[in-house]
Amino acid sequence: MDDRDLFQSASFPNPVRPLLGLTLLAVEDSRYARDALRLMAQRSGARIRTADGLAAAGRHLDLYRPSVIIVDLGLPDGDGTQLIARLHRASPRFGIILGTSGDDTADGTAIKAGADGFLPKPVTSLANFQELILSHLPEPSRPMVPRIVNDDVIRPDMLSYREDLIRVADLLRNAPEGKGLDYLAQFLTGVARSAGDHALQLAGEALTIARMQRRACRAQLAQIAGLVQDRLNGTTGSEPRV
Repeated sequence: MDDRDLFQSASFPNPVRPLLGLTLLAVEDSRYARDALRLMAQRSGARIRTADGLAAAGRHLDLYRPSVIIVDLGLPDGDGTQLIARLHRASPRFGIILGTSGDDTADGTAIKAGADGFLPKPVTSLANFQELILSHLPEPSRPMVPRIVNDDVIRPDMLSYREDLIRVADLLRNAPEGKGLDYLAQFLTGVARSAGDHALQLAGEALTIARMQRRACRAQLAQIAGLVQDRLNGTTGSEPRV
């Protein structure tokens, strides 16, 4: 099924809902980030589906062609740039391809792989989200009258963050090594940064540094485990209540 056919029959975009008629696929492993994108898509008039990794994204793409695909660069089952490159090389090429990451310097990596643009995390500004997508749409698909710029800041329910922390706890219980530790560090740092959890973000960054320096990570993992358990137990002090 091609979403371009759906777009033709949908209502035309308007200043309040500038993405009306578009379908998004968000390939994102964080529940908190997925919920942020879902809320932004809904507020903008777009329909959205989500996938938590490369395999799930492949199953979606076997069935339909979304108008916009947002791909996280760090996924549990592979590098998001692999999917971006595949989408870019497809014939016909998929519509709008955007990379996303908590690493602000990863925009060049996404663009080099074939992405049209880059959405830095945390994704909080509705106006920036809409503008990025609109800037890559063909002129006939944009609202014909001036768009109402919405400065709302979008933040998902903290229960989504709790689900991400439960995932971190599960990863820790499985005693990750090598690439598993690298994935844990980037996942934790990204979700903590998005949720404004400064202490846990610093702990994730400390693990990343230890991995880069090829040092033992027992102390960093112990600290992360303690912080995560505090949050799941509701004893977070001044940090976000989850």
